[in-house]
Amino acid sequence: MTKSTFLTANWRYLAMLNYTIEPDILRPFVPTGTELDQWNGHTFVSVVGFLFLNTRLVGLPIPFHQNFEEVNLRFYVRRRGATGWRRGVVFIKELVPKPAIAAVARLVYNENYQALPMRHTLERRSTGVIMAAYGWQVNGQWNRLEVTTAGAAHPIADGSEEEFIAEHYWGYAAQKNGGCVEYQVEHPRWRIWQVQHSRLQCNVAALYGPQFANSLSARPSSAFLAEGSAVTVRQGTKL
Repeated sequence: MTKSTFLTANWRYLAMLNYTIEPDILRPFVPTGTELDQWNGHTFVSVVGFLFLNTRLVGLPIPFHQNFEEVNLRFYVRRRGATGWRRGVVFIKELVPKPAIAAVARLVYNENYQALPMRHTLERRSTGVIMAAYGWQVNGQWNRLEVTTAGAAHPIADGSEEEFIAEHYWGYAAQKNGGCVEYQVEHPRWRIWQVQHSRLQCNVAALYGPQFANSLSARPSSAFLAEGSAVTVRQGTKL
């Protein structure tokens, strides 16, 4: 049975930097009822920056809270459902510039949202190259996630690392009582641009925890820019 709609929006220009990480680092964050998902024997975390546009909660636009940036750190899990495996994401932390958005997400899903000053830059050059950058300010210092594309947008290849990163349609959030909330995220399959340059400038230990510092200071396993689309997030189910 399809759940009612919690949120609709357009997610655009998703800059994804993906890093391999030791599974033991993530195990304390794995919600009850799920298990770590892997691709070709590797476990990943991703830093993702994107634009949240035309946002509506339960069908209603919220004044001054429709268009904003988000940057998140996420990893990948799966859960066996009645019709097979459901592949999903778990968020370590999600950054937005709107305190009300952060408060609602914490209240409804117990997601670890934090409100910080944020900004973005999006340049489409005459050569077809796109530069997308997302910034967030912590303790007076600006942090930055940046990608510069190469070539034209193209469909995601079946069986690729990019498919593993982008093609997750469920979210899982651990709850304070030890349980878990599962929610469905609906969107079409995205096209992506390959990236010729990427950069993450961030005090990882202070923002996410020292256990993530080594992985996120290494060269990304992959980096790409997804064009995005309209997205529907369904009401959650307690597991």
